[in-house]
Amino acid sequence: MVYPWGMNTIDLLLPDFGIILLGYGLGHYTKLNEEVWKSVEILVYFLLFPVLLFSSINKSPLDIWVSAPLIEAGLMLALCTIALSYSLVHLPWIKSKIDLSMHAGSAQVAFRFNSFIALALAQRLFGEMGLIKISILLGITIPLLNVAAVWPMAKNSELGFLKELSRNPLVLATLSAMAFNLLGLHLPSLIDTSLSKVGAASIPLGLMAAGASLHLGKLREELPLSAGLLSIRHAIAPVLAFFLATQLGLPPMEGSLLIVFSALPTASSSFVLTSRMGFDGHYVAGLVTLSTLFGMASLSFAFFLIHQLY
Repeated sequence: MVYPWGMNTIDLLLPDFGIILLGYGLGHYTKLNEEVWKSVEILVYFLLFPVLLFSSINKSPLDIWVSAPLIEAGLMLALCTIALSYSLVHLPWIKSKIDLSMHAGSAQVAFRFNSFIALALAQRLFGEMGLIKISILLGITIPLLNVAAVWPMAKNSELGFLKELSRNPLVLATLSAMAFNLLGLHLPSLIDTSLSKVGAASIPLGLMAAGASLHLGKLREELPLSAGLLSIRHAIAPVLAFFLATQLGLPPMEGSLLIVFSALPTASSSFVLTSRMGFDGHYVAGLVTLSTLFGMASLSFAFFLIHQLY
């Protein structure tokens, strides 16, 4: 399954899937019990992943005006996938089979993405320029997607949307990083290196915690919802990205990055956010695992679409 630019989707995604399986083994067959993994979730959610977001967005200057068509396409793609995810509970043929609380906690799976894999892909595809372009796409879409992830849970549980949003560490980290970057501020190299190392720890720990929380029976119980969310994430989103790249006339680099971006596995932090807000993290951990596996197929599909377009 090797593609142009030396890209191998199995090599890229299999390590993440393996870490999830490692977490599953540790969580279910060792003395590292649920309390241990709850502590790991808290550490990842409140410190490690926000640091990763801040560090990633600040790696390269964000030249928004030069990348306006890519930004427009990215925002349109994000809004479309959010709308599709939210609409599942209103579709007449499946709404009676979907639990509203489960949907509130898992809706984010359809539109959020694994930013670590996004950065790795962009760099391997287009080098430093690809990293700059994808950083802009991440910086523009992450605040919107995190707001959209929090909204149904805050609304469903009556937690208070603005209150919950104002203290969400992922939203705060992204907005502060955007402001920091656009103002042209720079961290001292020693601090920047330390933050990068701290942030990098969020990926393996987050994936292991997802594996430890995994209960596959939840996926069978919520099959219509699972199928709907994963279909949006891995089948519908790449087609939407292809359409947007075509209609907006994106150049090859921008169009390719948008299509690859649309086919990424969901964010590994999705289940952490769900658990921290009091919803069913076990179910979302299963979706994260399946999405990581399905990412091999959807990225293959993305490269096929890129060949059709360019």
